[in-house]
Amino acid sequence: MENPVLEVKALRTTFITDDGTIPVVNGIDFQLQSQEILGIVGESGCGKSVTSLSIMGLIPTSNGKVEGEILFNEENIAKATEKRMRSIRGNDIAMIFQEPMTSLNPVFTIGEQLIEAVQIHRKWPKKKAKEHAVQMLKKVGLPRAEQLINEYPHQLSGGMRQRVMIAMALACEPMLLIADEPTTALDVTIQAQILDLMKKLNKETNTAIIMITHDLGVVAEMCQRVIVMYSGKIVEEADVKIIFKEPKHPYTVGLIQSVPDMRVKKEQLYSIPGNVPKPGSIEVGCHFAPRCPHAHARCYDETPNLKVLDNGQKVRCWLYEEGKVGVVNE
Repeated sequence: MENPVLEVKALRTTFITDDGTIPVVNGIDFQLQSQEILGIVGESGCGKSVTSLSIMGLIPTSNGKVEGEILFNEENIAKATEKRMRSIRGNDIAMIFQEPMTSLNPVFTIGEQLIEAVQIHRKWPKKKAKEHAVQMLKKVGLPRAEQLINEYPHQLSGGMRQRVMIAMALACEPMLLIADEPTTALDVTIQAQILDLMKKLNKETNTAIIMITHDLGVVAEMCQRVIVMYSGKIVEEADVKIIFKEPKHPYTVGLIQSVPDMRVKKEQLYSIPGNVPKPGSIEVGCHFAPRCPHAHARCYDETPNLKVLDNGQKVRCWLYEEGKVGVVNE
């Protein structure tokens, strides 16, 4: 296997609060191959977005700290200077944020923002950068691109702004694209168009993608491999087909059961009881134990490791350490 474009090792991101130092991402490891689309899923508060911000070097140093290794093309960017990260962001690693209206500057036109991004990294003259900006807007399926570059973000619909964000992220043909809930608050038609666009661009530009979402439908549509996060830790990792066919961790099973099935009539949708624990509130034991129907004494007393099963699937659960494989699906 070729060297991964991204390798995260023992990533731990903490924040200093009035209650002390709180771990939000607590020792995660994963790899991403070139051209691969990797999904990271979990409920709000599980650490998905903080993971992406850690990779981008956007954790504020005033109250945040990133430990571990983030190897991008074998360079540990976790130790990179801010100057070095500015040269990487937008050029080699790009990110689509959740809400395009707050990500785009309201006082600059679409063209000004796109052209600036291209000029900073490519050092092109303004005329060439403008031509490239127009081509990128056309590439993401936006109509009348020549006129659009003179308009402001508030003049565009949510779907159009999201396409502008994708155009901006891909303007310098990055090796890695991080998409943090890229279809949040969009209607299903625009959502489908944007997902199709990202898949097309992934194939055409060979860009590796990390898709961060809580929508398992998006994961099934887009991803080859899935990481399930809970309370700052990876609890399961596998190919997307295996995750949906044979989920192992009780949390993953609960997430899949929560997805409405149009083929089955139910009076009430399933939901996992309880809530994601406050970061740092559980120091010993499995973090999912208070919500798990299969929890027993060991789950509260000892913290399970991420176990690799025979099929390559990884799961953090004492049931599999004890050989009770399959019990969560019975």
